[in-house]
Amino acid sequence: MFHYTKDVSMSVEETIPKLEEALKSEQFGVLWQFNIKDKLQEKGFEFEKEFVVLEVCNPEEAKRVLEEESLVSYFLPCKMVVYKEGDQTKVGMPKPTALMNMLENDKLEQLGADIEKRLIHCIDKLA
Repeated sequence: MFHYTKDVSMSVEETIPKLEEALKSEQFGVLWQFNIKDKLQEKGFEFEKEFVVLEVCNPEEAKRVLEEESLVSYFLPCKMVVYKEGDQTKVGMPKPTALMNMLENDKLEQLGADIEKRLIHCIDKLA
């Protein structure tokens, strides 16, 4: 599976600051939040589902993977999504290992596995 997704018992609004806090514990910061619902409505499209994309980065890890392979820049920053599916709030991300595997580089796969483990830990703290 290319993603890791968990159900959480909080609202989208409650989940985001908790996720940011968990990410800080792993030295990841949120660079940007993109509220898809708000942006689509701003552009005149009716859209009621709550979707917030967080672009997250750990500068040390970004430097390590970029020094190994410039094509990794296509995957950066890491994305995490908090959204509502029916009555359930979900938090998920594309797995770094799934992305890194496409580059067929053993060192990158190891780095991706470490990053993935840390990001999953952040998500699991919320569940």
